[in-house]
Amino acid sequence: TLDLYGPEVTQPGTFAASCLLARRLAERNVRCVQILHRGWDQHNNLPGDHRLQCQDMDRACYGLITDLKQRGLLDDTLVVWGGEFGRTPMGENRDTTGRNHHIDAFTMWFAGGGTKAGTIIGETDELGFNSVSDRAHVHDLHATILHLLGFDHTKLTYRAQGRDFRLTDVHGNVVREMLV
Repeated sequence: TLDLYGPEVTQPGTFAASCLLARRLAERNVRCVQILHRGWDQHNNLPGDHRLQCQDMDRACYGLITDLKQRGLLDDTLVVWGGEFGRTPMGENRDTTGRNHHIDAFTMWFAGGGTKAGTIIGETDELGFNSVSDRAHVHDLHATILHLLGFDHTKLTYRAQGRDFRLTDVHGNVVREMLV
């Protein structure tokens, strides 16, 4: 099992160790687990830092998904990998190459928990700068995650100071194309 996650799995505080801990928590019916990987704010040294961060994540993510599947936990465990925004497809004009924050196109991936494996939704232009088809808004992602957790996001509406509020800010549609 440890080999699935990579050589750093036995080092406390590494991303691999966090992935193994997340599986152990899911196995014990912990409802929500968040793993954070620091250092993805790559405004500088993109070629070097990106390579190292991918090394940290690739095998550990593979290990987590494989381990959950082998133990029969993946169908009931939703794994979401992403961030709060994307990155510009071109480097910034700095001393070392980096990329800026970008809200118009970004990638997230989902596994298990009622999602269809291998489903791709959306497409960017040839530069990766703008969404050009099947765009899913962040409210749609939130509505879909809530749906997969068993909540109807439209039922979580409350009124305050004359305005309706909910977790999806009274917007969002479940992205049904990604559901089993």
